[in-house]
Amino acid sequence: MPAQTVAPSPSVSEAGAGAGYWTRLLPLLAVLACVTRIPSFTRPLWNPDEGYLAVQAGMLAHGGELYGTVVDRKPPLVPWLYQAAFALAGPESLTSVRILAVLAQLATAVALASLARRRWGDTAGRTAGVLYLLISVGLNPEDAQAAAFEVFILPCTAAAMWCADRRRWGAAGLAVGCAFLAKQTGGAVLLPVLWLCGARRDGPVRVIAGAAAPVLAAALVTDPAGFLFWTVTGSGTYASLGGSVLHIAGRALGNAAILAVACAGFLPSLVRNRHAARTGTTDLWLWLAASAGAVAVGLHFFGHYYLQLLPPLALLATAALRALPRDRLPGPVLATACCCALFLTWGLLAPSTELDHARRLADAAAHRTGPGERVLFWGMHPEAYWLAGRTPASRYLTAGLLTNYSGGRDGTRTGEPYAVEGGWTVFREELATHPPALIVDDSRGKPYAPDRLPSLRRLLAAGYEEAGTVDGAVLYERAGRRGRA
Repeated sequence: MPAQTVAPSPSVSEAGAGAGYWTRLLPLLAVLACVTRIPSFTRPLWNPDEGYLAVQAGMLAHGGELYGTVVDRKPPLVPWLYQAAFALAGPESLTSVRILAVLAQLATAVALASLARRRWGDTAGRTAGVLYLLISVGLNPEDAQAAAFEVFILPCTAAAMWCADRRRWGAAGLAVGCAFLAKQTGGAVLLPVLWLCGARRDGPVRVIAGAAAPVLAAALVTDPAGFLFWTVTGSGTYASLGGSVLHIAGRALGNAAILAVACAGFLPSLVRNRHAARTGTTDLWLWLAASAGAVAVGLHFFGHYYLQLLPPLALLATAALRALPRDRLPGPVLATACCCALFLTWGLLAPSTELDHARRLADAAAHRTGPGERVLFWGMHPEAYWLAGRTPASRYLTAGLLTNYSGGRDGTRTGEPYAVEGGWTVFREELATHPPALIVDDSRGKPYAPDRLPSLRRLLAAGYEEAGTVDGAVLYERAGRRGRA
C-alpha cells in the first residue's frame, strides 16, 4: 500500500526564517487557546467525567491502587495527570487541570500548524492552527470545555501524525501509545500512521514497538491483569447494542449537527474544493475515518467523543481553502470565528442544572456525616464525593459499573447480571467491611433503582433507615446512628 506524503518545499523549510515565523504565530495561538477555554474556568465542574477523575485522583493520593481499589474502564494517563496536578496545586479546585487542558489544546494547534506548513506553506500553517482552535469549542460546552479524556488524546494523536510525516517511526509509535493511554480510542491514529509507513520495511515494526512500549510500561506499573481487564476485556456489556436505538441515533445526529454548525464557515469550501482536499491527503482522510470509527465504538455517541474529529477536519479544511484566491481566505476563517464566538457565549451562559443537583446532594451528605465517615452515592454523579469531601464507600464510583447503565439504555441490559465481572461480590465485601454512614439513592426512577437490584435492596432493608429526601434523591442512614442534621 503506497503512502501519499507531500515533501516539504524548500520555500517552506523550517530552518532560517522558521524562528521568525513561530515567534509571530505562537503568541497568536496561545491567546486563542486561552480565549477558547475561558468558559472552562467559570464553574467547578463541567461533567461527571471530571468528577470521576477528581475522586480517582484523591483516592490514589491516599494510597489507592489503580485497577485494584481505584477502577474505571479507562487507561491510566489522565487519572495520573489529575493526581499530579492535585499534588502540585491542591485538590480543592480543577484550575490546575484546566490549565493543562489549555496547554493540550495549544500543543495540538502547534503540531497541526507545523504539519500544514511543511506540506503547503506558511499561510496554510497559520490557517490550520487558527482553524483548529476556533472549532475546538464547537460542541455542547459540557463536552468541549471539560478537562477530560478526549482533550488529552488530541495532542498525542497530532504528535503521532507530526512524527510520522517526518518518518520518525519510533516516536510516532510512542505518541500512538500515549494516545491510547489517554483513552483507548486514541489508538485509532495508528491507521494513518501505518499508512504513512507505506512499504518501508522497518517502519511498521518501529511504530508498533514504539506504541507497545508505554502501554506495556503502564500495565507493569499498575497491575497487568487488572490493566488488561479494565481497559480491554471488561467492557463487553458496555459496548453493546442494548438500549434505545432512536435515542442513540438522535444523540449521534444531534452532536454531528452541533459540530457542523461550528464548522459551517469552511464546510462549503471543503465540499466545493474537495478535489484539492483529496490531493496528497489520503493519510488525513484515513485519520478522519479512523476517528469517526472511534466516535462510533460502543454506540453511545456522547458529544465529547467527537473531539477526535477536529484535528483532521482542520487540516482537510486547510487543504481545501488553499484553492481559494488569497483575498477570499479571510472569509471562511472569519465565519468560523463568529461561530466560535457563539459557542463561547453558550459556554458562558449554559445552565448548570446537573451540577446544582450534585451540589445539593453533596451538601446534604457533608451535613449528615463527619469528615472521616464513608458515603455511598448510588447514581451517576461521582462528583458528589469530591464536592462533599467524603470518602467513597466503594471503588465503584457510579451505579453504571454495577448495572451497565449509561445514557441511552432503556433497561433491557441494565441490572446486576450486566455488572462488571465480580463487581457485586466485591461491592458487598466493601460495604460489609466499611459500612457507609449514609447511602444516597439518586436513581430517581432510572433502571438502576434499588427496587430492581436485589442485593442493594437487601442491604438497605437490613441495615439502613430512610432519613429524608433531597432533590428527588432518598437518603438512608445506618440504623442506630444519630444523624447530624
